[in-house]
Amino acid sequence: MPRFSPQRGLHRIRRIRREGRLGASPPSVLAGGFLGLILLGTMLLALPFAGKDHPLSLFEALFTATASVTVTGLSIVSPQELSLFGQWVSIILVQIGGLGFVTIAVVSAITLGHRMSLRQQSLALEAFNQTSTARLTQTALSVLKITVTIEAGMAVLLFLWWWLKGSLDALPALRYAVFHAIAAFNNSGYSLFNDSLASFNDDGITIAILSTTIILGGIGFPIIVEVLRKKRWATLQPYVRLILLTTALLNLLGFIGIWLLEARNPATLGALEWTDQARAAWMQSVALRTAGFSSFQMDAMDDSTTLLAAVLMFIGGGSMSTAGGIKLGTFIVIMATVFAYLMQRKEVVLMQRSIAPETIHKTLAVVVVTLLAAVFSLLLLTIFEDHPLSSLMLEVVGALSTTGLSQALTPELSRASHCVLLLLMFMGRVGPLTLVYSLAIRNRRASRVRYPEMEFQVG
Repeated sequence: MPRFSPQRGLHRIRRIRREGRLGASPPSVLAGGFLGLILLGTMLLALPFAGKDHPLSLFEALFTATASVTVTGLSIVSPQELSLFGQWVSIILVQIGGLGFVTIAVVSAITLGHRMSLRQQSLALEAFNQTSTARLTQTALSVLKITVTIEAGMAVLLFLWWWLKGSLDALPALRYAVFHAIAAFNNSGYSLFNDSLASFNDDGITIAILSTTIILGGIGFPIIVEVLRKKRWATLQPYVRLILLTTALLNLLGFIGIWLLEARNPATLGALEWTDQARAAWMQSVALRTAGFSSFQMDAMDDSTTLLAAVLMFIGGGSMSTAGGIKLGTFIVIMATVFAYLMQRKEVVLMQRSIAPETIHKTLAVVVVTLLAAVFSLLLLTIFEDHPLSSLMLEVVGALSTTGLSQALTPELSRASHCVLLLLMFMGRVGPLTLVYSLAIRNRRASRVRYPEMEFQVG
């Protein structure tokens, strides 16, 4: 066993100070950064004045901080139970977690005039899902500008509407508007209203503002940049058009499905006028794409709607967005691969563009790993809890997809189940980045040995 050498340790410390790196891989740094942010949030939320009526326990602070940083929105302590300080800590964690601490670090380095090392560039490429360092600065600044512009604009619209309508006084209206604009754009689902958004089913303006904010936050920053730059449908890249079409299709299918399945349920949509039903169904369909807001009582919806909700949450939003799930791009490639096989095509083609085999392998890996994590976690929850399977399934998918939608079951779960949800939320936010990175890097010592093919029956 090698002995520790003081000279070697001193040399390593000097190298770290000189090069500004620890030698860790980008996924490790990203995971460590999110973990550090969670621990900081835990310490702040554990302060005696973070709770409204009583201090939060250490575990309650940890769970709330994790749900905020991972923009999940699951809660064993609702935002209404937090003090004003606790609410602002929570929403700031949502903002940093959704925007990405790497974005903030890159923009700060640019502002201060610092040059990024190769390790820092590799980390930024991993976080931004880019392959070239040439656009790192432009990408980071674009993410920041888009976030500030959309959140500020939506906050102003909400403030003016709620204030002029008389729903809230000026200062509460401003605070609620800023909070919900950040929560909606970052797809966290946190709400300061006791019934989430159920009280706004008759308010088309609020529904329109919040649903638009959720869609913009979940569609992906590259898509927004491309649309702003090209401005014409015909000139958009095929990938961008596919993401936009799939987003519209899933939102529409979810809207129709929820409305049809819940229209006769008196505990959800059945007691509302048809216009309010339409608004509630639309808001819920959009929110199921990893936002986590609810426009009706989730624990009263039908099992068929619960299954539809789980599917929509599992798919999630666009790559490099504030949304979670397996991502729209992954879903599109998987469906295209299945279609190509059924049509007996050798290539997977989308909009007259072929998909590389490596991309198909990545999508299969992401889907299988996510499914295995969901199934294993659901198995654990069925062992720990005595609740309906559909409700536990929604908890698992809501945590893994960072949607945070729940049938009001989270506070009733045991500590063991809460620990499972903690790991799922962290994996949902960090895991896909690590998986994609590990699949993308090439083995430096790749074997040149080629083996004969084997016939293997499947299906």
